[in-house]
Amino acid sequence: MSLSVRLARVRPAAIEANVRRLAERAGRAALCAVVKADGYGHGAVTAARAALAGGASWLAVATIREALEVAETADSIGSDAPVLILAEADHGLVASTAGRCPSRVRFTVASAAGIRTLAAAPGPVPAVHLKVDTGMHRMGALPAELDSVAGALRTAGDGLRLEGVWTHLAVADAPDDPFTAEQLDRFDEALARLGQSGLPVGVVHAANSAGLLAHPASRRDLVRAGIAVYGVPPSPELEGAIELEPALELVSRVTAVRTVAPGETVSYGRHWRAGEPTRVATVAIGYADGIRRDSGTAGVEVLVRGYRCPILGAVTMDQLMVGLHPAIADEATLGDEAVLIGRQGDDEITATEVAQRLGTIAYEVLTSISSRVPRVVA
Repeated sequence: MSLSVRLARVRPAAIEANVRRLAERAGRAALCAVVKADGYGHGAVTAARAALAGGASWLAVATIREALEVAETADSIGSDAPVLILAEADHGLVASTAGRCPSRVRFTVASAAGIRTLAAAPGPVPAVHLKVDTGMHRMGALPAELDSVAGALRTAGDGLRLEGVWTHLAVADAPDDPFTAEQLDRFDEALARLGQSGLPVGVVHAANSAGLLAHPASRRDLVRAGIAVYGVPPSPELEGAIELEPALELVSRVTAVRTVAPGETVSYGRHWRAGEPTRVATVAIGYADGIRRDSGTAGVEVLVRGYRCPILGAVTMDQLMVGLHPAIADEATLGDEAVLIGRQGDDEITATEVAQRLGTIAYEVLTSISSRVPRVVA
């Protein structure tokens, strides 16, 4: 039993089901489940186990530390799934740790310098994936750098093998934006140049969750599914593009109920003022748990006894206040469950809804849930 009044309930069965559906949509392409950022806030170990059970044949992370944790998880269940690090790691860290990584870990390289660092690292680094920048301009080899990168790969020696080439799509979640097609054209040109240099490009991948759902041309040898694995559409425009089951509920408890008189204010800054007698409940969760401080002024709501109750004023570090719906104003009591993300009764608050009200994306809402909130497998 958890001693916390704030919980994130995670359903591995939902992750498994989502991965099965995504793998079916991917067709001949292998499915890589992205479990970085502690499994998008769901717990990396739980997410990795569920994704592999659902049919993922690859896993992806952002850092060496994450790769080691996920590789250990795969080992523990007898899976041989490779674990791909989705960024060129800090060269100093690579030099000191690459040789200690298990053979299932694949490093991304994006520069000639990064390739030379890996080639010089002690111990074998059997396979790397080359990231090509086709317009995201975050990380990757630019077209003008492909020749030098190819040269570095050719001279790296037998200890460094190019296993794959990939790129990342900037606006795949906007299905009608023509830039995705332009990126894929640039990617094909880069692949052709690498092929002409004598390098076998190996496993080719471009699709993220949005690419998988909305851009069939991006589905190559491998697709990297992230947010969709957790039952959340990559954007509101892709809601309903495939059946998905949200895998996380964020809940807390009512710890106080009081009547606020007309003219009285609630919380720091006095941003909310009662226009009439209002029953107000305190909920034991705050911005230290990942609930944005401006949630009240942004119109975010919480479910109590199946009714939507608006957050009032500023969220505090450990608590927030909600205005109780008139239908339950005289019934709500200490210990009532408050649902911030998830279903209660006939209603549901999704991470996408919260994100839209806050002017952000569901990715940020989920990954902002802090480590103070226990993850409980449901």
